Amino acid sequence: MMKKARLIVPAYNEEENISLFYQEAIKYLKYDDIEFDILYINDGSKDNTLSEIIKLSKIDESVKYISLSRNFGKEAAMHAGLESSKDKDFIIIIDCDLQQPPHLITDMIKYYREGYKIVYTKSKSRKGEPKVRTFFANLFYKIYNAYTDRPLDNGAKDFQLMDKIIVDAFLKIKDNYRFIKGIFSWVGYPRKCIEYDFIPRQHGKSSWSFKSLVKYAFNGMNQFSTILLVLPVMFFFLGIALVGLDLVLYFTSVVSLSTMILTLHMSLLVLVMSIFAYVTIYILYSNRKQIMNRPIYLVEETSEDINIG
Repeated sequence: MMKKARLIVPAYNEEENISLFYQEAIKYLKYDDIEFDILYINDGSKDNTLSEIIKLSKIDESVKYISLSRNFGKEAAMHAGLESSKDKDFIIIIDCDLQQPPHLITDMIKYYREGYKIVYTKSKSRKGEPKVRTFFANLFYKIYNAYTDRPLDNGAKDFQLMDKIIVDAFLKIKDNYRFIKGIFSWVGYPRKCIEYDFIPRQHGKSSWSFKSLVKYAFNGMNQFSTILLVLPVMFFFLGIALVGLDLVLYFTSVVSLSTMILTLHMSLLVLVMSIFAYVTIYILYSNRKQIMNRPIYLVEETSEDINIG
C-alpha cells in the first residue's frame, strides 16, 4: 500500500539555501511505496525566500509552500506545517540550512518501518558551536532535566520523523507558547535516536539570537519543568540566612559593619524582589496569551492544494 509522506521545511531568510536544500533532499525521497512531497514554510522572510520557493514549485509539483503573514518564529512555522499534514502517514521536519543532513532520511525511514513512531536526531557533541552558547545550552539541559519527569537529550534537534499518531497527539495540545522538544518528549510512544556530527552553515546566519534562545529556554522550563517553583524557596532561605547574619553582627556589637551589611541586604532584597516580580509578571503574560487564545500564526499565501486546519 502506497504511503503518503511530507518533508516540512521551515525557512526564514534562506533564499541562498532553498534550491541547494531541494537538490540535496530530493535524492533521499524516492521510494516505490512512499509518495513524498516537500512543504516549505516561509516564516515571514524579508529576503527572496518566498520567490525561490515559488520557482521550485513551478518546476516540481511535489513542492508546496505556506507563507506566513509575518515572522511568527520557528515553533509556529512547524505548527503550520503539522496542521496542514493531517492526511499524511508520516512527516519529517528538517531545516533548510543543510546543518541537518538530508541523507539521514534513509535511516529514519528504515527505523520507521521497524515500528518506531518517532525517529529524532541529536548532535554527537557541540564541537564547532560558540563556547558561550555551548555553556548555556549544557546548563539549560542540566537544570531542565533535574526538574522534569520527561528529560530531554542534550543536543536533541527538531529534525525528526513523526508518525501520523504523533502529529495527531501534538495537535491536541493547545499551548500557545509551544516548546516543541518538550511536547515531543511528553507524548511518549516508541522512539529511536540517530546521532550525527555538527555541520556548519553554508550560507546566511542563524535566526536564533542569544535573547531568543534564552526566551525559548524559559518557555520550555515554564511549560514542562518545575524549576520556577524553586525560586521562592531559594529566596526564603536566603532571607533566613541574611537575618541570621544580622543577628550575629548585632549581638557581637559590630555596628558599623552591621550598618553596611544592612544596606547591602536592602539592595539585595530589591534585586531579589525585582527578579521574582519579573518572573511572576512574565508567567501572567504567558497565561494571558493562552486565555486570549490568539492564533499561533496567520497565513498570507499558500500553494493551491494546501489545506490548513
